[in-house]
Amino acid sequence: MAEEKSTLSEEVTEETVEETTEEACEEKDPVLELNEKLAEAEDKYLRLYAEFENYKKRTQKEKDARYADAVIDSVAEILPVLDNLDRALAVEVTSEDAKSFKEGVEMTKKQMVDSLSKLGVTEIAAQGEQFNPNLHNAVMHVDDESLAENVVAEEFMKGYIYKEERVVRYSMVKVAN
Repeated sequence: MAEEKSTLSEEVTEETVEETTEEACEEKDPVLELNEKLAEAEDKYLRLYAEFENYKKRTQKEKDARYADAVIDSVAEILPVLDNLDRALAVEVTSEDAKSFKEGVEMTKKQMVDSLSKLGVTEIAAQGEQFNPNLHNAVMHVDDESLAENVVAEEFMKGYIYKEERVVRYSMVKVAN
């Protein structure tokens, strides 16, 4: 009987140890559980932060594009006025009244060009430059031995570009063959 008791107590002890080990495995350590939750929350935070940064960049690009479109549209409507100022300055004057009037037109044109440059709009160089179809609109061709091939011989209408990247109006030019 003593032998049975010792065998029985050994079996109970082994079963108890196995049950306790299984229960410990099933029950997670609270620190490990909190670390997993923290890692999950940190991952969610980092993904949300990255998404928000991308959203900010995308909306800033869209805002800049809308502003550029507004500037280009507005400047395109004003450019004929600048063309007329250039035509007025091209007229030869002899009287003193006409000279003072011409000086006023020159000041007005300078003020307008300064305002356009503040907006980021500048003239496209054309006369004597190599023809560039991205900046120039060739309306005539001329055979001129004094000029190299595909060089702008004459500019009929000035072209303008916004921030060196978007054309407001192409230069209307005559190109040498």
